[in-house]
Amino acid sequence: MKKFAFLGMLTMGMVVLFASCAKVPQAAIDGAQAAVDSAKIAEAAVYVPEQLTALEDSMKSALAEVETQKSKFFANYDKAASTLTWVSANAGQVAQNAVTRKAQLKEEIVAVIAEVTASLAENKELVAKAPKGKEGKAALEAINSELSVVEATIAECQTAYDNGQYVGTIDKIKAAKDKAASIKEELTAAIDKTKKK
Repeated sequence: MKKFAFLGMLTMGMVVLFASCAKVPQAAIDGAQAAVDSAKIAEAAVYVPEQLTALEDSMKSALAEVETQKSKFFANYDKAASTLTWVSANAGQVAQNAVTRKAQLKEEIVAVIAEVTASLAENKELVAKAPKGKEGKAALEAINSELSVVEATIAECQTAYDNGQYVGTIDKIKAAKDKAASIKEELTAAIDKTKKK
């Protein structure tokens, strides 16, 4: 009987020993959270939102796994630790991708603003050459109005650029570029039509 009691206590001691061996990977949790925070500081939410969402989803998944394992008698944090390692390893790349995307947008905006500005000047020269007959006068007034909108958009986009707002600005300046190109086509066609007469 003493032998069974001793074996029972020994078994219980081993169970307690093994149960206490599996500890919450707090250092990995803290490291992964710090890595995600660094990606946020690099403005990943603005420039690579899908990548940041993937990181945050993985982080949530790892934390949920930790909570699930905490409630078990024999906790195993390997799966959570693996996910946390992935988050830590990829967060730096996400931050770098955000920085790269921001730099690309800045370059692109500067280039497109220059293109639209040149196109605007060219369109103003074409307006001076355009036919000014009865129909032409109304058309030129409409075109001048559209050119004023393009000019205002350039100024607005330059201000947004100067204030560090790049994401929405690129779409706006590209729309102005398309508008300027369509005005040029219209003016060129009108001028060519007059030359043929």
